Amino acid sequence: MDRPLPFQEFPNVPLRELADTIREEVSRIRGKVSDLLAQKSPRYETLVSPLNDLLQELHLDFTALSHLNSVKNDEESKKNYSELLPVVTEFYSDLGQNEALHEAYMQIYEKEKNVLSQPRKKVLEDGILHFKLGGVGLPEDKKKRLQEIQLSLSDLDNRFSQNLLDATNEYELKIGSEDDVREIPESDKELYRNPDGTYTFTLQYPSYISYMTYGSNREKRKDLYKAYVTRAPQNGKLIEEILALRDEEAKLLGYSDYAEYSLATKVAESPRKVLDFLEDLGKKSKPFAEREFRELSEFADTLGINDLQAFDMAYVSEKLKKRLFDFDEEETRPYLEKSRVINGAFSFFRKLFGFDFERVEAAVWDPKVEVYSLKIGSEIVARIYLDLEARKGKQGGAWMNHWATRNRLSEGVVLPSAFVVCNFPPSKDDSPSLLKHGDVVTFFHEMGHTLHHICAKVEEPPVSGINGVEWDAVEFPSQFLENFAYEPEVLRFFAVHYKTDREMPKSLVEKLKATKNFLAGLGVVRQLEFGIFDMRIHSGKYSEEEVQKILDQVRTEVGVLRPPVYNKFQNGFSHIFSGGYAAGYYSYKWAELLAADAFFSFLDKGIFDSSLAADYKREILEKGGSENAMTLFHKFLGREPEPEALLKLYDLTA
Repeated sequence: MDRPLPFQEFPNVPLRELADTIREEVSRIRGKVSDLLAQKSPRYETLVSPLNDLLQELHLDFTALSHLNSVKNDEESKKNYSELLPVVTEFYSDLGQNEALHEAYMQIYEKEKNVLSQPRKKVLEDGILHFKLGGVGLPEDKKKRLQEIQLSLSDLDNRFSQNLLDATNEYELKIGSEDDVREIPESDKELYRNPDGTYTFTLQYPSYISYMTYGSNREKRKDLYKAYVTRAPQNGKLIEEILALRDEEAKLLGYSDYAEYSLATKVAESPRKVLDFLEDLGKKSKPFAEREFRELSEFADTLGINDLQAFDMAYVSEKLKKRLFDFDEEETRPYLEKSRVINGAFSFFRKLFGFDFERVEAAVWDPKVEVYSLKIGSEIVARIYLDLEARKGKQGGAWMNHWATRNRLSEGVVLPSAFVVCNFPPSKDDSPSLLKHGDVVTFFHEMGHTLHHICAKVEEPPVSGINGVEWDAVEFPSQFLENFAYEPEVLRFFAVHYKTDREMPKSLVEKLKATKNFLAGLGVVRQLEFGIFDMRIHSGKYSEEEVQKILDQVRTEVGVLRPPVYNKFQNGFSHIFSGGYAAGYYSYKWAELLAADAFFSFLDKGIFDSSLAADYKREILEKGGSENAMTLFHKFLGREPEPEALLKLYDLTA
């Protein structure tokens, strides 16, 4: 039956009620697992499919609760999420250690592997690996210890994230002098101006980056920077605990360290291979970064800044870009109004992939959230929620959170849905949200993740959409799509002045593309610092002081600008301490190689080459995690990725 089921509506119920529902689901599923295992001769259809359907129900409700804790964080959301997290963690830990369930998966795989579809084979293969990583086969005392570790880690991850969010929300920089904000664009001044004529800047990223880029008072920039890089100092001790527990977890499971454990579910062969890749890229990129830094320092001298510091970088870089390219990013913002960008991006996706987005009314968690149906022809195939503006109580950064996953039930097909979250400048009644081009790139990036999830044709939830995709390949579709945001043919879809309806002038479009790789070397080595640091600290367990020494060493090897000693970047590195990227931050660069190669294939054939777009849609977007990512890449382009594509993307080949 292909009849689509109605979308689940976002649960605008009291959080306590949602939490109680989750508790009831956990209890009910525990009983259902026992019933499923009572079968004498289990099959995929009678055990694996029903179990996955049950887990999807739990996923829907717990994701809603977790999502609210990220986008509408308050005392109530903190309390309910913190109480439920150990309940859900313990449930999944028990499931991962269930010997009878593991044995049933093994039996089904041996009996049915020659007749199962590729997606179902992958579900079983991934499941068997996750049982191993869950502790199946260990003695009971080690199983118990492993579960204790997993519960502790989930709590520490949550505390790390909450500390960072609280610190971000608490800080304010008050400025009373017009001279200190004289270079800030008027559109930003309107956002941060108080009724009494003073200004308030916060650590919410749009506000923070506005003053760091245009703030005239160097001491104020330093104050704001210091507040940003010293957030949540208590996270230093949490990192110690997290690393120790991760190391113990890996060793309990027979791995030499957490880095090796992490790579068990990724494409990369070993930590050494990853470090070789990152360090080699660092050697090739650092000369470019050093040359860029010298140029910045020399230019800073002309501004009266004789000792270029980290808190000067955004300010000086913006001025140098204007000098070199006669380009001021502020000139582009009136052409990048949020709603036009969204609608224009949707038009681009329609021309590239042949589908439409239609605005619909649905339950949301904030009045500014917009909901759209994805349509192919007249058929609705998915739904997305866009929550794009910054506000207090909302976690910083940008992400895609998958909610429903495509699935086939007896009563019909569950269609996928996803949340797209960004932190763009907030709109007001008298002023729209005008984006920087970097915001547009971010939106394209998150929509790349979104399309990867909601375009799924696979109807086995554990490998549909982004589920089951190796972590070091999951950034491929997002980084692939963001590259198009610089192309004149694509900008034409949305770069229109919000007042005059005039297209962005050709000269401005050309400058925008010309500046794409401005200071690219510095940007690359910064990302490599993060990736190498991540892999090295997961090679063992380290104290807070040792973590700092490792970071300092990496900065010496790869970096160019040494930040001040008070910079505690690690305490805010939520990607690896609360975001799932532990010993996996290298994924951004690993996947970017695939993305760059795919992007240049489109440029070579023409952005709107229908055959290539159809291949990408069929082999990458529709198949999700149902096959190995490198296998799918090979099917898409008919070859292995070409390593030089990554350096070419950044113009670091001269």
